[in-house]
Amino acid sequence: MASTDSFGAKGTIQAGGAEHEIFRLSAVEGAERLPFSLKVLLENLLRTEDGANVTADHIRALAGWDPAAEPDTEIQFTPARVIMQDFTGVPCVVDLATMREAVTELGGDPTKVNPLAPAELVIDHSVIIDVFGRPDAFERNVDFEYQRNKERYQFLRWGQGAFDEFKVVPPGTGIVHQVNIEHLARVVMTRNGQAYPDTLVGTDSHTTMVNGLGVLGWGVGGIEAEAAMLGQPVSMLIPKVVGFKLTGEIPPGATATDVVLTITEMLRRQGVVGKFVEFYGEGVGAVPLANRATIGNMSPEFGSTAAIFPIDDETVRYLKLTGRPAAQLELVEAYAKEQGLWHDPSREPVFSETLTLDLSTVVPSIAGPKRPQDRIELSSAKQAFRTVLVDYAGAPDQTDPDDAASTPRPSVDESVEETFPASDPAAPGSDTQDEAPHATTFSAAEGADGRASRPVTVTLADGASFELDHGAVVISSITSCTNTSNPSVMLGAALLAKNAVDRGLAIKPWVKTSMAPGSKVVTDYYERAGLWPYLEKLGYHLVGYGCTTCIGNSGPLAEEISAAVNEGDLAVVSVLSGNRNFEGRINPDIKMNYLASPPLVIAYGLAGTMDFDFETQPLGTSPDGTEVYLRDIWPTAKDVQDTIDSSITEEMFTNDYADVFAGDERWRSLPTPEGKTFEWDPESTYVRKPPYFEGMAPDPSPVVDVSGARVLAKLGDSVTTDHISPAGSIKADTPAGQYLVEHGVEKRDFNSYGSRRGNHEVMIRGTFANIRLRNQLLDGVSGGYTRDFTKDGAPQAFIYDASRNYIDAGIPLVVLGGKEYGSGSSRDWAAKGTALLGVRAVIVESYERIHRSNLIGMGVLPLQFPAGETAESLGLDGTETFDIAGVTALNDGSTPRTVHVTATKDDGEKVEFDAVVRIDTPGEADYYRNGGIMQYVLRGMLRS
Repeated sequence: MASTDSFGAKGTIQAGGAEHEIFRLSAVEGAERLPFSLKVLLENLLRTEDGANVTADHIRALAGWDPAAEPDTEIQFTPARVIMQDFTGVPCVVDLATMREAVTELGGDPTKVNPLAPAELVIDHSVIIDVFGRPDAFERNVDFEYQRNKERYQFLRWGQGAFDEFKVVPPGTGIVHQVNIEHLARVVMTRNGQAYPDTLVGTDSHTTMVNGLGVLGWGVGGIEAEAAMLGQPVSMLIPKVVGFKLTGEIPPGATATDVVLTITEMLRRQGVVGKFVEFYGEGVGAVPLANRATIGNMSPEFGSTAAIFPIDDETVRYLKLTGRPAAQLELVEAYAKEQGLWHDPSREPVFSETLTLDLSTVVPSIAGPKRPQDRIELSSAKQAFRTVLVDYAGAPDQTDPDDAASTPRPSVDESVEETFPASDPAAPGSDTQDEAPHATTFSAAEGADGRASRPVTVTLADGASFELDHGAVVISSITSCTNTSNPSVMLGAALLAKNAVDRGLAIKPWVKTSMAPGSKVVTDYYERAGLWPYLEKLGYHLVGYGCTTCIGNSGPLAEEISAAVNEGDLAVVSVLSGNRNFEGRINPDIKMNYLASPPLVIAYGLAGTMDFDFETQPLGTSPDGTEVYLRDIWPTAKDVQDTIDSSITEEMFTNDYADVFAGDERWRSLPTPEGKTFEWDPESTYVRKPPYFEGMAPDPSPVVDVSGARVLAKLGDSVTTDHISPAGSIKADTPAGQYLVEHGVEKRDFNSYGSRRGNHEVMIRGTFANIRLRNQLLDGVSGGYTRDFTKDGAPQAFIYDASRNYIDAGIPLVVLGGKEYGSGSSRDWAAKGTALLGVRAVIVESYERIHRSNLIGMGVLPLQFPAGETAESLGLDGTETFDIAGVTALNDGSTPRTVHVTATKDDGEKVEFDAVVRIDTPGEADYYRNGGIMQYVLRGMLRS
């Protein structure tokens, strides 16, 4: 639709050998003073102004942005494109395929259901590290990947042919966010004769990595992404923008990873949830693009919506290095300068808040053992490990850990990090959401140095024998988009490996090593630099091009090691170069997870334990008897830069991405269904038609209040989407495992929840089933269990089984929770599963942005306790029956600020309070009235 152009902003620009229509920001008074990110939004409104969804008043409101004001003005942002990974992308394509059938049933044309914005999906989440430490690891892991995921891949190949504007990057190519910055990102888009800023939403929270290129985008749930693909704008409030000034340069010995862990800690402390972060100042020009991408990547760990750098010479240099055409480079520079989007370090925009970091003050760091914002200076890592070990390994005379879970937690604002003892399981923001320490109490022996110790002797199949103890590093993995896109840390790790091999050092025999680059370009420059042999000598063979360990695809530990860990109830450790280290995420045998730069990942593999001080303890002894310390093998900044300069070329990118959508022979030879609608296989356990549109009428039914609801789960603080959404391996004795067995699937072929996201039957059964979930309706029980109040005595039951009984009895459900509900990855199934379990409302103390939005997108009402109140302070224990009145006010076209909640106890006592309605924009209200975003979009398509 053409813009109504109320401001006369439409014009043209000559660049890259062509003329392009543009909408000049200079036509709007006040535009020049805005931060970079808001200028991008302003252009978006100018270009999409239609007088209805986007009006002149919206444009004036954005141009007149008050940096000090609380966000209260809704705008409609239309992203230029959508990017997906396969775990979250498969359900999107399943839903699009289902929409085609629904349109047909309601009398529409199914071929009209297509992405209206370019949509690209990169298959990167499915490879698992089954094989490692050997030359054929990559080929064998990819073979396993295809065996496990054949049905899903066939379905995606069908989608690639059936839908317009939809492309798939096949397996074994790279990680979505690295492929995005190295190839897919345009920085300036050209389409239908127009040039405009490249913007996007993605079905992965780390979509913000592209912010390093000056591309505004962030992670959304799959539900929101589907709507964006179908032309629906993203409803949002004009945000606050936090200016982050960078000065100085990174000192020797520190890495980009150390910088980003420092920034994560600073911004978490500042409180940036729901805000944009924008980097500015003289120091920006000295930050390499790869470092910018590393920083942007961690935006979800800050809590910000985006963390963006402006466009400048460094942006264009990177685009040239990565093989973008000369015409595109010319357009990017010309457009950015014409629109005032080119970075001018002498100009300081107005920001809502500002912070400054002198990069010269950054020191080597790690983060853990369970949250990315918990930075630890490397020099203090040994003592920090010992301090928290008691929480994971138990200690003599320790009280029952379940007693700790009942300790009332202090009330703090969601954006403020309070300081608590590391041993306090009730600390706000704790990923354990009020979970007691994992290990049962035992009388652990104390070493001479006072630390807990419980050594277990292990003998491997090859005859190697050793003792395994608390703190043993059993996984050392270079993985994840955060760091594998950054040559400085990747080549730094390889040079450290070379120096270690030259000094005669070796990885400890209990360490599972892996190298999973983010694109084939990394392999190319490792080969050109001659560094692969040294990495492989230490066991860091190529295992796949994918997210692997960072998303829980670390694969199993050796049987002997796994047995020893479980026999001794050992608190062992993973060290990975990733961005997420939540409990239960990396490997079911591992309780403590630490994030580190790639060189430090190898260093900890050499040390073999977290109970290690690199400054005072040697990593080993060279053949001549000399003790070797980390400082002896750490590469200099000059060595790293010289290697970058000599080993990375533009041709690597152009060659590796020349035919990126074609795939290898495995991909091309997959038998692929044809046709405009998908032929669902009724026997499939991977891809099934979901029930979202069953019985849907052309017009929505009126919204109704909630009456007689029961509590499905009562949860604590920082319940992440990892706790809610099905993830990881499927156990045979769970509802999902039982379903697969009933459908003839052998246990060895269960695969992971992520691989089965296209089957709602599996995913419903895995929702709220995380082994670390602590439902406070039960005492001392973790995992996917609840009390079933449809039965006499309300016995313990699987959450899925109880939900079926409630649905059969016509009883709606609610979930109660604490602070930061739904933090973590943008998992659409955390909301889809919640809705399909029969949950009508969620009542918590605070939400993280994406999950709250996704709940609305699935027709679930997000509510908050009154300020300062909690379930505990109100005396709610989850056994009550809930009535929620006032929801019907939405039928009048408005959104109530509060609804009245009445919780009735068994003895008739009533607890009443007004819950805050967290439907934050009129657009979200429309989605809720329609029963969800997909129903809203489908009805809109039928009307048009």
